[in-house]
Amino acid sequence: QVQLVESGGGLVQPGGSSRLSCAVSGSSFSIDDMGWYRQAPGMERELVATITTDGGYTRYADSVKGRFTISRDNKKNTVYLQMNSLKPQDTAVYYCYVVMSDVPAGIFGMDYWGEGTLVTVSS
Repeated sequence: QVQLVESGGGLVQPGGSSRLSCAVSGSSFSIDDMGWYRQAPGMERELVATITTDGGYTRYADSVKGRFTISRDNKKNTVYLQMNSLKPQDTAVYYCYVVMSDVPAGIFGMDYWGEGTLVTVSS
């Protein structure tokens, strides 16, 4: 059973930094794209950042460009989100996701989600 375990987050002061981690376990499926979404109170879930399998391509929401950096460690099956210059509007529950494939079975594009971790930016 695929498990995504997120860590990091918590209360951060405006202008501060925090790093989120998400470790994937419990499956022999190959991991393709990885990324992060977030959902603020009363808002829809929005894409924050994604990264391709080899880390060669990343994409960011305009609101976090230049402040957030996504990376991954394929040996650890882990994706990270380094968040700098945090703003109160970054307050949200952050969800990691992965796209996985069962190559021998010819099944591709399976999405899995973490349970979310709350990041609160406040003084």
